[in-house]
Amino acid sequence: MNSQKKYCLGIMSGTSLDGVDICYATFDYNGTYNFKILKACIYKYDDTWKLTLQNAFNTDEKSLINLDIKYGNYLGSLINQFIDENDISNIDFIASHGHTIFHKPEEGYTLQIGNGQVIADVTQLKVICDFRTQDVRFGGQGAPLVPIGDELLFDDYDYCLNLGGFVNISFKEDNKRIAFDICPVNIVLNHYVNKLGFEFDDKGQIASAGKINKALFEQLNALEFYHQNPPKSLGLEWVLEFVNPLIDSYQIDIKDILRTFTEHVAFQISSIIKKDSSILVTGGGAFNDFLMQRIEFYLKQKITLPATQLIDFKEALIFAFLGLLRVENRVNCLKSVTGATKDHCSGAIFIP
Repeated sequence: MNSQKKYCLGIMSGTSLDGVDICYATFDYNGTYNFKILKACIYKYDDTWKLTLQNAFNTDEKSLINLDIKYGNYLGSLINQFIDENDISNIDFIASHGHTIFHKPEEGYTLQIGNGQVIADVTQLKVICDFRTQDVRFGGQGAPLVPIGDELLFDDYDYCLNLGGFVNISFKEDNKRIAFDICPVNIVLNHYVNKLGFEFDDKGQIASAGKINKALFEQLNALEFYHQNPPKSLGLEWVLEFVNPLIDSYQIDIKDILRTFTEHVAFQISSIIKKDSSILVTGGGAFNDFLMQRIEFYLKQKITLPATQLIDFKEALIFAFLGLLRVENRVNCLKSVTGATKDHCSGAIFIP
């Protein structure tokens, strides 16, 4: 990359269905990569979209093709709204993660909807998307993808920890970037707190009032995934097959489910991170005060959170960065992270 400043939009929709994150940022290069977030916004899903995306997992192929186009139109309209609201005139490209419906790399497939050509046509801007498929084709997990950004933008931290639908982590080991999903977090906590009529457990207050069910805690920690070596990644399928049925087999109060699962998440995180390390924590779970307290308890250290904007928009920022690397034809997918046969440059480019 030359030193010329690039203006990019990164679009992210996570498995926890909080909404669509849009981040407008600049990147330049002067020996190292530098970034600045100029504008950012979360557009919450309405009930119809939330229900549609939740149920897409169970729909047929024709319906998914239609949904891919419909969701592309939706993203395009949100992007146009964001551009208008922030009076933005300079954009080199859009990089969109899409919304994950299926992710089973061990069976050779992954699917993110949000048709790139439709987004390009609606916005009249260049679009880069579909970052995962090529990696799966090369024998990789297709995830996580953010670690190249951790490597090139946030390498002053020992660990980068993201608390979203799933917990994922990235760190250097033997001079190689290692990254993987640790466990589910918001995708499970939100599922159960929804039953109480809440969108999420604000600051973990409901969980903090519950009691740990020791048997459930031990059974969760005994799940086979936690004993596998990386590279490894998780999807909704795994939660529906292994986690929710296990939790539901215990007929206990939801506050106790939340308490037990919060403890499980903190325990799993602490099994990976070495004590007295510098940790960059981002994602919606960073605002769960009780979860953060339990993580600090196990690590026996205080964790200082970054600015709220970075907590909320780091993933959208890095997808913009992935798009930049794709445009520059540079590696944006690391075999040490995904298990692919080689480092490669991933992403499909669509022109309006």
